[in-house]
Amino acid sequence: MKIRIRNKDTLVVVDVQKDFCPGGALEVPQGDEIIPILNKYIEIFASHAAPIVVTRDWHPENHSSFKDYGGVWPRHCVRDTEGAAFHAGLNLPKDTIVVSKATEPEKDAYSGFDGTNLEKALKGQGITRIFVGGLATDYCVKATVLDALRLGFCTFVLLDAIKGVNIVADDSERAIIDMLEKGAIGITFQDL
Repeated sequence: MKIRIRNKDTLVVVDVQKDFCPGGALEVPQGDEIIPILNKYIEIFASHAAPIVVTRDWHPENHSSFKDYGGVWPRHCVRDTEGAAFHAGLNLPKDTIVVSKATEPEKDAYSGFDGTNLEKALKGQGITRIFVGGLATDYCVKATVLDALRLGFCTFVLLDAIKGVNIVADDSERAIIDMLEKGAIGITFQDL
């Protein structure tokens, strides 16, 4: 399959933050290995003047997802900390759109659409197709893809640019199957 990128497509890079990469507070095993391929996607989308969006967890200190506050996760991606920064190897253009999620203490948000203006921003630009990569396959990537489908976007999962946490060994594999069964289209860079 050969897909031509248009300026009405958008690339959504999910949560490639230091805390989700090796050595971070909530590391995705080998999470940094997808950065070179994400940079190739970023380059091709930028060359077609297609918008690039990056999502980020941007938690307050007392976020309800943290174990100290009754959640299941260690403290991670606290706003304005080093761990919440995007990985230094990610080559983001200056006009990248940054979407912060899970910003309220009592509300968790895995999807880049949950509690943000992402849907309005994309539809306002006439975007109909989105291409999603990033971290982690079995949580925030999956939630973002499923919301995009529900909201009517033609949604592509960048199978070579995602990595999962895999708390249970096959969580990422099951997440990919779920996304594809619900209508997402799985591609790799060679499909562009």
